[in-house]
Amino acid sequence: MRAFVTDQYGAAAEVLQLKEVPKPVPSDNEVLIKVMYSTVNRTDCGFLRGTPHIVRLFSGLTKPKIQVHGSEFSGVVEALGSAVANFNVGDRVFGWSDEHRFGAHAEYMVVSATGPVAIIPSEMTFEQAAPMLEGAHYAWNDIKAAKVVAGQNVLVNGATGAIGSAAVQLVKHLGATVTAVCATPHMATVKALGADKVVDYLKEDFTKTSDTFDFVFDAVGKSTFGKSRRIMKPKGIYISTEFGPYVQNPFLALITPLLGGKKLLFPIPSINQADAEFFRMLAETNQYRPVIDRTYPFEQIADAFAYVETGQKIGNVVVQIG
Repeated sequence: MRAFVTDQYGAAAEVLQLKEVPKPVPSDNEVLIKVMYSTVNRTDCGFLRGTPHIVRLFSGLTKPKIQVHGSEFSGVVEALGSAVANFNVGDRVFGWSDEHRFGAHAEYMVVSATGPVAIIPSEMTFEQAAPMLEGAHYAWNDIKAAKVVAGQNVLVNGATGAIGSAAVQLVKHLGATVTAVCATPHMATVKALGADKVVDYLKEDFTKTSDTFDFVFDAVGKSTFGKSRRIMKPKGIYISTEFGPYVQNPFLALITPLLGGKKLLFPIPSINQADAEFFRMLAETNQYRPVIDRTYPFEQIADAFAYVETGQKIGNVVVQIG
């Protein structure tokens, strides 16, 4: 089978090579997936470059432990391990393969049958289903950590990214009011996702709004707890998807909850099969759909990486493989 392989850290155009590699064989509790579509996201870019350097504690200090990257996928179940009972050959599925395995930038991959993988809703295409989990599960972990409930006031900075666009929809699913921050050209897109109010960051600094929020979610990591404090309610919560300047966010997450007022949280994300089924249900009931910016052919995956690294993508970047 064909796969994009790397044995060193660096830019995609410099380190990725399209090679013929052995087709994987599923173990007893695994399924073999013929990959139709994958994505390139911030997770993939970070692990391909080995940045921030803290990721190398997991991915390999001097070179990647895993040579085939790619975390999201949609495809067809081609073979089952002997103990698999919850899938059938021919099932259309989508899923997530974390940094301990990756493998989605290839024509075939194996995944655990009890991991974050689920049946694609019947009305969704493979292309639409591929980006179902990356942005959504990061957003959902943070939304749950903030204990968002109906009636609360939530601000989402970076509402057009994979995480931010998912967050807007998930917060609306919970019944909260959403103020979304984005640039002028994308205001209509964000409103269509369900935002109650949109702030154009090209014209207005969201940290100077007169509104106050129960939860300020920085889905692009371009603000700080200090700058956002003034728009937070007395018991308000701030969460960023990034470590923050001088890696301050993990430290503030240890200190601010002890002070009894406004606090910063830094949840460690996780995902399981129940989460995949939850997002499947939301998609089936038209409460969540991942936003797709561009789709690249498999052979041009380096271009997809380069585009994601510009920081200008809207929603998700998809790669057609099958």
